[in-house]
Amino acid sequence: MTAVEERTAGDRSGARTPLLRARNLVQEFPVQAAGGVKGGVVHAVSDVSFDIYRGETLGVVGETGSGKSTLARSVIQLPRPKSGVVEFQGTDLMKAGRKELKESRRQMQMVYQDPFGSLNPRWRVSELVEEPLVGHGQGNASSRKRRVEELLDLVGLDPSQYAKRRPFELSGGQCQRVAIARAVALEPALIVADEAVSSLDVLIQAQVLNLFEKLRRELNLSYLFIAHDLAMVKQVSDRVAVMYLGQLAEIGPAEGMYRQPLHPYTSALLDSIPRVDPVTGAAHRPVALPGEPPSPIDPPSGCRFRTRCPRAQLKCAEEAPQLVERLPGHQVACHFPLDVVEADLPPKPAGATLAPPPVPAQPTAPAQPAPQQTL
Repeated sequence: MTAVEERTAGDRSGARTPLLRARNLVQEFPVQAAGGVKGGVVHAVSDVSFDIYRGETLGVVGETGSGKSTLARSVIQLPRPKSGVVEFQGTDLMKAGRKELKESRRQMQMVYQDPFGSLNPRWRVSELVEEPLVGHGQGNASSRKRRVEELLDLVGLDPSQYAKRRPFELSGGQCQRVAIARAVALEPALIVADEAVSSLDVLIQAQVLNLFEKLRRELNLSYLFIAHDLAMVKQVSDRVAVMYLGQLAEIGPAEGMYRQPLHPYTSALLDSIPRVDPVTGAAHRPVALPGEPPSPIDPPSGCRFRTRCPRAQLKCAEEAPQLVERLPGHQVACHFPLDVVEADLPPKPAGATLAPPPVPAQPTAPAQPAPQQTL
């Protein structure tokens, strides 16, 4: 029985247990200032908890610098988180030894953002796809060759045309297909896709996303899918987690999240997506979220989003919100979520300052006529 058949048989037993269970993850990095003086600590991931079930795709979205990639690397223990719990298929990775960790990583593979940078430019495609099989001692040379041909065919690359090529002879989409073939070579249970399509053009993105979905159905894969494009994440995810400055702001079903966001940050991210109303045909112009994210070295007290939040109250500065289930399967970390109407918000005391004042618009100089050119 293959690894995929064992996982499928386990799912039919009726017990729905998480494939991956993360609790209270904390990842921090020290910063050295000039002269060797300690410059503080980057709070990259702070008290993050979530589950991923078999056959499920959990999308993680947020602005650049929100901690998405650090969260992914913390899950696979590169490097180990500072504290928290990561259980994968019943194994506590935080306490696992080198041998146990290697076996768990066989079942937990990663696809990186840069399809060219993640592949050794000197190796041929067949060698790149065979690498994990060699590293984990799978089969002999003959069986590995057959397996490589099966994998290339699985991701839509003809082995007779592509097996002997090197990465510089491939397009970006073809390189990413090679990376995906390498990732599924050991029949993993979970694939961590860290911005795996963001560097590709729109047409190739669609092809790679369709490939991810095809492999999920055929191989019973689970995904931790990281991206900054909310519209893309909605297409591929069963549930979506929204991160802001190292913390989870909201997590819930993909359809419910987009239909009724509960966190002001999620709503702002959705407002930043250009779209057209399918009924009226009216175009929705994207609205940028004002302000800049605070420094992860010195995050705000209480709710980290309060310095940019239009609903912030004094409680937001004094007390950090916890994830609370407001709708079935839909959790939000906000003292005053969007299902609370404005009229029910407590009045702000006079003189209370919770967010930095808006920067006044600078007058623009009148446009100068272009100089005439003599032909």
